[in-house]
Amino acid sequence: MRHIPLASATVLAIGAGAAQAETPTLTVYTYDSFVSDWGPGPAVRDAFEAVCECRLDLVGTGDGAALLARLQLEGARTPADVVLGLDTNLTARAGETGLFAPHGIDAAFDLPIDWDDPLFLPFDWGYFAFVYNTEVVSDPPGSFAELIASELSIAIQDPRSSTPGLGLLMWVEAAHGADAPEVWEGLAERVLTVTRGWSEAYGLFTSGEVDMVLSYSTSPAYHLIAEDDPTVAAAAFEEGHYMQIEVAGMLESSDQPELARAFLEFMLGDAFQSIIPTTNWMYPAVIPEGGLPEGFETLMVPERALLLSPEDAAARRDGALATWLEALSR
Repeated sequence: MRHIPLASATVLAIGAGAAQAETPTLTVYTYDSFVSDWGPGPAVRDAFEAVCECRLDLVGTGDGAALLARLQLEGARTPADVVLGLDTNLTARAGETGLFAPHGIDAAFDLPIDWDDPLFLPFDWGYFAFVYNTEVVSDPPGSFAELIASELSIAIQDPRSSTPGLGLLMWVEAAHGADAPEVWEGLAERVLTVTRGWSEAYGLFTSGEVDMVLSYSTSPAYHLIAEDDPTVAAAAFEEGHYMQIEVAGMLESSDQPELARAFLEFMLGDAFQSIIPTTNWMYPAVIPEGGLPEGFETLMVPERALLLSPEDAAARRDGALATWLEALSR
């Protein structure tokens, strides 16, 4: 495991130059929950600005899939220097835009898979899961079939705007393949609402309006660590759970390429990675020196991990989306 020093040579060099000129601004597009008061954004901004002598402008753009849509709309005219919050279900499409520049960074990661992508670097990862309150749901479903057969209500996210929503499409595809239409036909009966992003759906769960919500196997860590509440859990599905690996990349059109690369280097160091577990409530892409916080060892770990390649996910997206729309419109 390689740890990149907080004050890397690149960051220090930029800091020295910035002291003699106008303070530069690095603009990072990301998703809304990242920049919220309770998300990683405020701490990441403080930590990076402490070493770069620059201004870090974190811009929330909705959820992850909406982030790519905005970037495609703006094209080379985008004011963004870095995009943070896409995942491997979107990287093939993002790469095809021609808007991203090679990062040129060699690093090692603590991921369940090998990583080698010239455009995108991972910053965290986790497993999609349906989350429930053990005091409300005493007999949680152990598969999609059991969820379909239950009387439970669920909230999910729109795959056209949300990376968790798209992740659920790919989860059903990877786990059930040709039977995906039948799975969605059954799941449609359980869906109380479809939200644009993760935050809205999770809010419906915490307010008690739905029994279960599409989230992550790591979501219970928030309730356990931040709220001292052990009653929230993730249901373990026998067909396995789909992984999400969230990534960042720098834009070809950036007028701050050295600063953008320095941010990506910083993103892989302890100062950033140690923030992730208890603010973004995901596994860090590089385990920090202090390890994972107490409580993470209690989380559900799937017996089987599912993940489509970026190219396969891109190829299946339109067909899976059509299946989803048909099922939910009945």
